[in-house]
Amino acid sequence: MLIFLVLLLDQALKISIKTHMEYGSEIHILGLDWALLHFVENNGMAFGWDLGGEYGKLALSLFRIAAVIFLIVFIRQLIQEKIRFGVLASFGLILAGALGNIIDSAFYGLIFSPSYYHGGVATLFPAEGGYAGFLHGKVVDMLYFPIWQGVYPAWLPLLGGKDYFFFKPVFNIADVSITVGVLNILIFQRDFFRYYQKEETTPSAIVPATVENSNPDLPEGPDVNNQSNHSQ
Repeated sequence: MLIFLVLLLDQALKISIKTHMEYGSEIHILGLDWALLHFVENNGMAFGWDLGGEYGKLALSLFRIAAVIFLIVFIRQLIQEKIRFGVLASFGLILAGALGNIIDSAFYGLIFSPSYYHGGVATLFPAEGGYAGFLHGKVVDMLYFPIWQGVYPAWLPLLGGKDYFFFKPVFNIADVSITVGVLNILIFQRDFFRYYQKEETTPSAIVPATVENSNPDLPEGPDVNNQSNHSQ
């Protein structure tokens, strides 16, 4: 249910942005100057980072698919081991975010017309076909929070006099889902790693070996206890 909810919110917002906003346009959230819906697209990773070239794009898409398959198998294992809900929810958020961006990469190029600066809004299922092939679509980003910007003081080593901008990357709900899942594991579920380390380092119980008489025609060995009693 959590995975489905994140996917629904992520895709609904992306499709709405893609079909109602021109590329590069922005809308202030609640009238705030530092909270914007700013429509951009990227070819690469989370928060607008890029892995250049067509082969880089394809490699990233294939890596995402492999990561999703691994996460599905891993989460199923965690469910079987009855790991607590907080850990399952964290990995569920990571899986939902990865799936959300995979959908963009895999299908948006097939079902949308391209978006350009001042070129009108994109069309869903255009008659002339989409703007790219399978696994070559662009990821839609829109969440933008330029909270602080200015110039570093001159006395600061290396950075003095340079511009700073926080927070510059534009991202989406899928990116937020992945980030929240990872941070929750690292901060609040750290004992999960200790659990797995304990499972791997705990030695198996040593079972004492028993010697059985393989030949039924031979008599059993002498009773040591009886011999000691006779010797007394």
